[in-house]
Amino acid sequence: MKVMVVGGGGREHTIIKKLKENKDIKELYALPGNGGIAKDATCVNIGAKDIEGIVRFAKDNKIDFAVVAPDDPLVLGAVDELEKAGVLSFGPTKAAAAIEGSKVFSKNLMEKYGIPTASYKVFSAADSALEYLKSAPMPTVIKADGLALGKGVIIANTKEEAEEAVRTIMEDKVFGESGNNIVVEEFLTGPEVSVLAFTDGKVVKPMVSSMDHKRALDNDEGLNTGGMGTIAPNPYYTEEIAKVCMEKIFLPTINAMNQEGKTFKGCLYFGLMLTMDGPKVIEYNCRFGDPETQVVLPLLKSDLFTVMNSVSEGKLEDCPVEFKDGSACCVVMASKGYPQKYETGFEITVDKDFEAEIYYAGAKLKDDCILTSGGRVLGVTAVAGNLKDAIDKAYKEVTKVHFDNAYFRKDIGLKALHAE
Repeated sequence: MKVMVVGGGGREHTIIKKLKENKDIKELYALPGNGGIAKDATCVNIGAKDIEGIVRFAKDNKIDFAVVAPDDPLVLGAVDELEKAGVLSFGPTKAAAAIEGSKVFSKNLMEKYGIPTASYKVFSAADSALEYLKSAPMPTVIKADGLALGKGVIIANTKEEAEEAVRTIMEDKVFGESGNNIVVEEFLTGPEVSVLAFTDGKVVKPMVSSMDHKRALDNDEGLNTGGMGTIAPNPYYTEEIAKVCMEKIFLPTINAMNQEGKTFKGCLYFGLMLTMDGPKVIEYNCRFGDPETQVVLPLLKSDLFTVMNSVSEGKLEDCPVEFKDGSACCVVMASKGYPQKYETGFEITVDKDFEAEIYYAGAKLKDDCILTSGGRVLGVTAVAGNLKDAIDKAYKEVTKVHFDNAYFRKDIGLKALHAE
């Protein structure tokens, strides 16, 4: 069987390593992949947003199954085009990907179907947004409507910060067309939880919960990033809360999408806040989270390809989705200066006694050497019987990976340990 994975980051590397466990997959391709992924799949220099190129490659190489992992190609309709070409694919259609592609759509969906979320207002002009902010409670959250590499959300503590955020997004267009509309919403407090879920539009099978660490610096300080590390499972996410989420959030979301004629099949990411009033949705993603995938999939006991195939064929109900006991911790190693200015092109070396998993993100291959090529360079993931051991092991193994200007947070998972 020939399988291709669209994308080239740490999430895609994790998916590829998990797919490799299925012995029926004889050929595995990554489009475009990266220098680290090249050890586990054949990398093809076709960009994730080059939908025509992706479809052409799938047809020319008689690909049996495609996994479209990043948000951009999903929102652009990659799955629609692949399935038109006769390639069974894992991921939502363009219509269903709007749940992430438009914050306005997702907020309106939640309001219409009574799914708990923060109160909000939508603005299509900076003037009206600025007028509203004069009397809005602070802090507040300002979100660009469209995709913005996970950076289109600004938490404003003061009116001045809120006004600056509106101008930055709507007038300066730092996120381009994604900032044509914005959502201004209530600031929620409580522990954050990420829950990825497999769904075929009929049933929902959640994966093990996780906790992301978005801020660049220790103690959750500094700028928001694409994620500096994760742990799973999230100790705040109890069985009781999971039951509430299934009844009030997960199933209602799937049913709402069906009602809107946008049936969702693939991996739906629920970003949740556990507030004093119960769990509420902060955001949806239409795909596996990054770096949540790097701790969730290593704990998956079931065969990933079998699960993905059952999702695509609408047969998830009959497919077991089981997870191992124990915990996982992923520490992201980044280029010093990320998410702002940083240097790249440094060789990455790994000690021979390394005993964890490396999932490469910003890496390229040159003369058989893997070099840094991005802000988030790689993730080191360790699995152990309990959370403390997983964290300790991850940090022990991080010291065995080397490149110039390497930076990582020293407190991934500490908050979760305190919760336990």
